[in-house]
Amino acid sequence: MPHSHHPPRPFVLLSVAASIDGHIDDTTAERLLLSGPEDFDRVDAERAASDAILIGGVTLRRDEPRLLVRSAERRAARVAAGRPEHPIKIVVSGGGDLDPALPFWHTGGEKLVYTTDAAAGPLRARLGGRAEVVPIGATVDFGALLDDLGARGVRRLMVEGGTSILTAFLAQGLADELQLAVAPLLVGDPAAPRVLGPARYPGGPAHRLRLLEARTVGDVVLIRYAPKPEVP
Repeated sequence: MPHSHHPPRPFVLLSVAASIDGHIDDTTAERLLLSGPEDFDRVDAERAASDAILIGGVTLRRDEPRLLVRSAERRAARVAAGRPEHPIKIVVSGGGDLDPALPFWHTGGEKLVYTTDAAAGPLRARLGGRAEVVPIGATVDFGALLDDLGARGVRRLMVEGGTSILTAFLAQGLADELQLAVAPLLVGDPAAPRVLGPARYPGGPAHRLRLLEARTVGDVVLIRYAPKPEVP
């Protein structure tokens, strides 16, 4: 029986902090802190407003983020509104090379891992119930991922990186908003990871993203864009 009605895909917010020269980290072992306290608090508010937060496996290995709502007041407000204390935490990993010992798996609430059909079985065994493992194709299909999240009732998805994940969402025309926080520092290392990689973006260089807002947050400049071309 064909499905005529699919639940709506979530609103997709890409959130990233970058140096003036377009890097999201340097090449040292420690994570480069680009945002100041005011911007970290702004990101915390965005997390609290989201149903789920997504990162790639590379970002998980590199930064070991916990993706939690830090503010006790924001957590309490979520619970008072009948929502879980923390958003669902999502990792996308094509190869499934994820360390089950990371604190990521032991904090917060519900966790999902999207991976390839081939990697799903071994990854399920490795994670041992720390997360639900969801296969979405021979390669990672981001459209299928959004359909699956929509079916789970996720209405607002926050994507926090890294480079390949942010690039995929923009290149495939799947992002509704891009929030770029530009920090007043220069990395200068050609091997350091960048905000985005090379890709064929919708409309190419002729497509101007719609500017929604620009404002200062401490010493960081927040720029909000609507990436999708206007549908006539």
